[in-house]
Amino acid sequence: QVQFVESGGGLVQPGGSLRLSCAASGFIFGVRAMSWYRQAPGAEREFVARIDGTGRRKDYADSVKGRFTISRDNNKKMIFLQMNNLKPEDTAVYYCKCNEYTAWGQGTQVTVDS
Repeated sequence: QVQFVESGGGLVQPGGSLRLSCAASGFIFGVRAMSWYRQAPGAEREFVARIDGTGRRKDYADSVKGRFTISRDNNKKMIFLQMNNLKPEDTAVYYCKCNEYTAWGQGTQVTVDS
C-alpha cells in the first residue's frame, strides 16, 4: 500500500524557515521522482517542487524558486523541503506525492503570519 506521511509544518513569522519531511512506503522509492504540492485555503492544489530519482534534477514553481530547496534520502525513503524566507502567501497545507500513484498523504500545515 502506497503511503506518504508529511511532517515539519508549523507557525512561522515572515522571513522565517521551516523544513518539511515526507516518509514514503509501499513502492520502490529510489527510482521514482517525488514532488511537493500545496493547497491554500479556497485555492486549487498547486505544484511546488519536484526531484528525480537520483536527486540530481530538481524543478521548482516560479513562486518558490530561490527560496525552497527539495532533497531526498533514498536510504531512508524520504524527501525534504527546506523553505527559507517564508512569505504569508506560502501559507498552505503541504503534501508530498509520487505522481505514478494516486495516493495522497494527510499533509502538513504551514502558516506564515506575524
